[in-house]
Amino acid sequence: MEQIAIISDIHGNIPALESVLNDIEKRNIKQIFCLGDLVGKGPDSYKVIERIRQTCEKVLKGNWDDFITKKTEFETLKWHQKQLTAEQNIYLKSLPFSLDFYMSGKFIRLIHASPQSLYTRTQPWDTIEKRLSMFENTEFTGYSTPKPDVVGYGDVHNAFIQHLHGKTLFNTGSVGNPLDLTQAAYVILEGEYQSMKEAPFSIQFVRIPYDINHAIQLAKDVNMPDLEPYIKELTTATYRGMKN
Repeated sequence: MEQIAIISDIHGNIPALESVLNDIEKRNIKQIFCLGDLVGKGPDSYKVIERIRQTCEKVLKGNWDDFITKKTEFETLKWHQKQLTAEQNIYLKSLPFSLDFYMSGKFIRLIHASPQSLYTRTQPWDTIEKRLSMFENTEFTGYSTPKPDVVGYGDVHNAFIQHLHGKTLFNTGSVGNPLDLTQAAYVILEGEYQSMKEAPFSIQFVRIPYDINHAIQLAKDVNMPDLEPYIKELTTATYRGMKN
């Protein structure tokens, strides 16, 4: 049996990321996949990108990773853009949309937000039709593959698992900006990686406490814009109007 750690939505929060990576190391998990949104919201996008590149075998593109590389009129986004190097921008632009693989006979797809786009948001309380659309093949995922049995994604910062018409939909939650509990979140997949043969398979949700006050102080030290909404989200796990 193999284990894969699935992380997502770090959003420039290096203390949260380091706490999660430390927990993954303690569990002796060797493979880490990241579902995107490395940057923005928090102050340390540069450091997060470098740590993700060091530790993650696969990395997908998130909506923040996409629009942070584009021209903008928003001063807050301009501030976050200035934290990145030209080479890091090239790296973010190169990230793939989705990742498909077999595990214990199940065809698994990992994406950031939805198969429709990086910006199509799907919540656990959305209609059954919208949640089932997460299992569709699109121009972004490719039409030639089977439809997935299991879909994992990030984006909404809200960890959950649902079984829908014989398929499984799960959300990793957020490492650096959780909006359900004030602890970093990630998921462990366990099974026979790259095997089409049925075998035991499990999805485990993990919550990791980290030093939120330190994360806030790092943002204060560099006079990060939109600081108050950021503090409220970290300390209350409640959405305060910032883009996910």
